[in-house]
Amino acid sequence: MRLLYYREDYREDGELSITDDLATNAIPPYAILSHTWGAKKDEEVTFDDLADNAGREKPGYKKIQLCGEQAKRDGLQFFWVDTCCINKANKAELSLAIRSMFRWYRNATKCYVYLEDVSIKKRKRVDTLSELTWKPAFSSSRWFTRGWTLQELLAPSGVEFFSRDWHKLGDRLSLKAQIYETTTIPYDVLEGASISNSSIDERLRWAQNRETKLKEDAAYCLAGIFDVDLAPVYGEGTEQAFRRLHDKIQSREDDIRKREDCLRDLRPTDPRNDKKRIQDTKGGMLEGSYRWVLDNSSFKQWHNDPQSQLLWVKGDPGKGKTMLLCGIIDELQKTLARTASVSYFFCQAADSRINSATAVLRGLLYLLVTQQPALTAHVRKRYDQAGKALFEDANSWVALTEIFADVLQDPNLDTTYILIDALDECATDMPKLLHFVAQQPSVISRVKWIVSSRNWPDIEAQLGQAGHRVRLSLELNAASVSAAVSVFIQHKVSHLAHHKKYRKQTRDAVFEHLTSNANDTFLWVALVCQELEKTAERNVLKKLNSFPPGLDALYERMMQQIDASDDAELCKQVLASIALAYRPLSLAELVVLTERLEDLEDEAEVREIVGLCGSFLTLREDTVYFVHQSAQDFLLGKATDDVFPDGVEAVHRAAFSRSLETLSKTL
Repeated sequence: MRLLYYREDYREDGELSITDDLATNAIPPYAILSHTWGAKKDEEVTFDDLADNAGREKPGYKKIQLCGEQAKRDGLQFFWVDTCCINKANKAELSLAIRSMFRWYRNATKCYVYLEDVSIKKRKRVDTLSELTWKPAFSSSRWFTRGWTLQELLAPSGVEFFSRDWHKLGDRLSLKAQIYETTTIPYDVLEGASISNSSIDERLRWAQNRETKLKEDAAYCLAGIFDVDLAPVYGEGTEQAFRRLHDKIQSREDDIRKREDCLRDLRPTDPRNDKKRIQDTKGGMLEGSYRWVLDNSSFKQWHNDPQSQLLWVKGDPGKGKTMLLCGIIDELQKTLARTASVSYFFCQAADSRINSATAVLRGLLYLLVTQQPALTAHVRKRYDQAGKALFEDANSWVALTEIFADVLQDPNLDTTYILIDALDECATDMPKLLHFVAQQPSVISRVKWIVSSRNWPDIEAQLGQAGHRVRLSLELNAASVSAAVSVFIQHKVSHLAHHKKYRKQTRDAVFEHLTSNANDTFLWVALVCQELEKTAERNVLKKLNSFPPGLDALYERMMQQIDASDDAELCKQVLASIALAYRPLSLAELVVLTERLEDLEDEAEVREIVGLCGSFLTLREDTVYFVHQSAQDFLLGKATDDVFPDGVEAVHRAAFSRSLETLSKTL
């Protein structure tokens, strides 16, 4: 791609220059001009004119000058105009330019449309008022009748329209009503929705009644609209050009279907949905609870030092590791949206979909190829032969690690950030995952990793083998974590005070108790506030002292409350079923596995029982989850005798029997 620019001493009559042909990765930000060519052959400034420092006397020079001046006002040194930025004598360059045109317009920082047949005329009315008369001319402009200008309207992120005298008329958004009336292109497309969301027939209708100077261009100008690569063969005729275009479109549609099949089979879960579910379950993101990490010296070393490629965030249960990573993901996506990819995965031991090493790699790959579709080729190379079994058979781990390595070594891979939360909750093949992660930072420099876990010695030993590693211990950053927990407490108390209409005395007492007993643990605060949501204000002060500090102590108190309730046995059966399930259970599945739930009259009562299980469980839509992995750990550890009085095997046996009974009734 060649770009125009004026020398630094640019004046109105300064010298217009053109760059050499730039490689894709060397193209600076630029503006691009969309216009219609003059009727006469010699009106436009050509590539040869620029080479000979000529062409200023041509009518087409004015719009080049106006484009350059506008680009400079917009802070851009470089700009592109098709009349003179392509060496048309070089057939290979011309062919490549035609095939690259859609991408060049799409990647432009600014796109200016010059409407030579639209001017602003003013009619004086009552001395000072004037009436604009350009809108009819805008709708009937020749620019809307040309074939190539369709992609120039749709490819850029924004399009600005200028009159013959370079008065700005508006942009694609502000003029969408007039553009829609003229072109029938829907509002959502004009507002930036993906063109691919529109059907093939609809996109072809947009091109109806548009004209091109060369007959084959009627087909070639649509290649970008359909995201296909169509090499120009001038002289082949319109019919053959459209036949090739339709063949390319059909081939792409077939390829898209195969790609969709591949992505569907690759995806064990969509990590974006898991992130949203986790955030919703924990009450939403609170910036003040994670922003401290952005100024942390370990985080900044990892982020800014090219040699620091792996950051290990470690801390005890409930210290906010997961929400910390959610916040980091949000910050990376906000600040690096156009320059880097962010892929992430949240392990959860209680959910079989997302608690294995293969699930982690599948989820990470899924997000990577979703953001950078060209990377799908590395997956398809094997998937097209093996199908879904590639991701599920006994050799899936080997295949996935090889695919992942190919993706990370792809020379076209963007700078990439990979985050894995809760390595300790990878219940299946965690050593393999740890070994794989530890190897990567020393291999690919443009890929940076963040992992989080509890303070487990075996994880420490494995990650200790990684080169270029930075460690961020939440316990060693107690002051920052404490400040973040304080922000969280203020937020939760404000919500309680507003929702429960606390008096100042009650509000202050709740704040003081939470601050004094939280021990820098987000989860403890969340669980206590969840209990207070169910408590009338008159009983709050009395109840506060019953919340002991420490997660285990709080869990023990919750079990004592369950023991004292009228539904103690039923609640324990529910907790036992959930604790041993391979994945989170729906309400209907929970009823099948828990015999005494069948006696309840309706789903509302089942929901009530789930709600009575202390704060061990949370209900999202119709699925029951543990509020935190530490809750399941407590039930399977310190509370085993209480929850499984007849032993874990008895609960397994009962679940198996009831499952068989249900199958016999339904099959």
